[in-house]
Amino acid sequence: MSSPTPVDGAPILPGSLAWRIGYAEIAALAQVKRPVPTTWSRRHPDFPAPVIREGGSPLFDAREVVDWLIRTGRGNTEPRRLQAEAALHTLSAWRSSGLPAPVLVGALTALICLRQQYDAPVGECVWGDLLAQAADLDADDIFLLSELRAVPDPDHLGPALGALADELTEAAYTPAEAFDWVLEARRRLGSHDLAADEPTPAVARALAALAGVGTLPDESVLATPYARSGDLLAALHTAVPEDSGHTYLAAEPDPTLARLVRRRMLVRGVFEFSLDVAEGEELATDDWGNPDVLVCALPYEAGETRSTRQVLERVQDLTDYLAEGSTAVILGPADALVRSLPRHGDADRLRRFFLDEGLLKAAISLPDGAFAYRPGYRTAVWLLARTPKDERAGRVLLADYSTQPLTEPVLDVLAEDIAIWRASGWRGDRRHQLRNAAVVPAKELDDRPGSAFTPQHRSPEARYTRVVVERPVRIADVERHLAELDEGATRWAGVDGPLKTGAVLRPEDQPVRRTTVRRLLKDRRLRRRPGHRIAPEHLSSDGHYAVIGPEEILGASRFGSRRIDRGLVLTAYEHAQFTEPGDLVVTTSPRFGVHVDAEGLSVVITPARVLRIHPDADPPVRPRVLAALLRAAASDHGRTSGAVRASRGIEDLSVPDLGREEAERYEAVLAEIERRAELLRQQSEALDDLARITAAGMTDGTLTIQNLPDLPGLTGTNH
Repeated sequence: MSSPTPVDGAPILPGSLAWRIGYAEIAALAQVKRPVPTTWSRRHPDFPAPVIREGGSPLFDAREVVDWLIRTGRGNTEPRRLQAEAALHTLSAWRSSGLPAPVLVGALTALICLRQQYDAPVGECVWGDLLAQAADLDADDIFLLSELRAVPDPDHLGPALGALADELTEAAYTPAEAFDWVLEARRRLGSHDLAADEPTPAVARALAALAGVGTLPDESVLATPYARSGDLLAALHTAVPEDSGHTYLAAEPDPTLARLVRRRMLVRGVFEFSLDVAEGEELATDDWGNPDVLVCALPYEAGETRSTRQVLERVQDLTDYLAEGSTAVILGPADALVRSLPRHGDADRLRRFFLDEGLLKAAISLPDGAFAYRPGYRTAVWLLARTPKDERAGRVLLADYSTQPLTEPVLDVLAEDIAIWRASGWRGDRRHQLRNAAVVPAKELDDRPGSAFTPQHRSPEARYTRVVVERPVRIADVERHLAELDEGATRWAGVDGPLKTGAVLRPEDQPVRRTTVRRLLKDRRLRRRPGHRIAPEHLSSDGHYAVIGPEEILGASRFGSRRIDRGLVLTAYEHAQFTEPGDLVVTTSPRFGVHVDAEGLSVVITPARVLRIHPDADPPVRPRVLAALLRAAASDHGRTSGAVRASRGIEDLSVPDLGREEAERYEAVLAEIERRAELLRQQSEALDDLARITAAGMTDGTLTIQNLPDLPGLTGTNH
């Protein structure tokens, strides 16, 4: 950051080069891998030149970088988002210059709201005129007037803030998106109080989806107690169809945050007569009636002082808002909502109350990381609904996602399960297989005081899912495949006999010549081909082409388990080259490894690369021979503990340069070893599959062992 430049004694504004970023920040801005900006600066003469060096590292003017990215179309970030990022980093520079973060965020969001309400730019207006417009719009000063009056020295700062509000709004599709961009930047602006107790955006969207707001009838009432800065209320608004005519209720004890929620919803197009944000903990239900959907993140409390009974009492208070047919989704601490409790204690009795009343429909353990500022805070979600007594199914869905990554696909799977669970009238659908969940009778939980609200075994319905029913068939298929492999091994052993390599001591009068990979490359007996950078999200298990990387070469992944689709290769990776039969795929990271691709037509992922044997090499190079010799040579020059790299690179490894006949004999021996090893590998993989499928069925209680033939170590009688 350059030093800020004073403006006539006013609060300091950033200079023109205030936003300076390095290669890592450019990569994050453009959404590319870290080495890509370095390559851009080296290959493209028009790439912006560094404006300064800090600690030997170049720093660039970010606005010049943004202009270059927009002009050239490089990177993976939309131009409008790049423009917004430039504006937001300017905003960050202002904050670091001494303007308090709450004043800055409050004024900027107020200006965006004012612009949206009047549908006119605010950057060219005299500050006094803007205040007059704000006073007319917010006569009772409940959402934006005080924020604008709080701007210090508005004659200097006001026009610049207005111009920034216009710039953000024009870069966004809507004023609401510009408003959300400012709140997304609250951490970098130092407004930690606005972000500390908000769930992550992915979790907020998932809670809205779990509430089923997309299926609500028009003119329903949606509510969020403890609204904080309005992330959950905004997520609900995003999830509903346009022109649904819903009413939005919120309650927030902090007056500053309540004002922020009001302007956040107004800028999203919610009319004042469809919005009520109460300052306090109580929703304004007297005027609007009970909500049809209530979504809430309970206020965070440290584990040392948190009382599970008080948490459950707070949940009980929230259920008072639920009329028949209403739903509540509540995010709270896992130790109160789903973990085991002292038997027959106050908290245990209160938690089982939700079962007795038929309120609890689902209890979901979430992964860590639901709150970005609270990495150690483990959370769970309760789905509650008030149903008439004669319509209660007496069942509860228990889901455990605590070991799953907190990603959009995982949360989408959870939302789909809950949507089907709701559509079935809280009874379950045998045609749908739940993922990481089970449906259990509520009485079963009620009869086990203190037990955790997590799935302990599969529900009766799960016994009839396709995966479970087909397990015996799959096991029989694997057993049949193993029998065929055993028969083949026996047949080959009878025909070929024991393996004989014919290896003897080399006569002293026949010394071996030596060479290196560097010499083989120089003599054009080998050619080198690079690996390719493939985005992880483009890899799957069912693509057209196999992928080979360090994971496959070093045994961390099975060959063929990672693949890439033909369409992606022809579009996103049109310059990618396939391997040819006999190519050596080598890697030195994290350690040396080499693989002979006998079939070819694979895509190699960097840092692995290809050594291709020239077909007309004289004397010829045999792929299996070279691979075996390189493995042996590399083992003698491996990386020592603490070293950055091995003592010798691949090009400098010394290997025997065998004559034609000797290389052919060695190649034949290696081919036979490879054939027998492949048979053992297939047997090992089949045995692994058999163990895995059987263990899955034994673990969830859907398989048992009967009619077992005599096996070594088996005692007693089989029944």
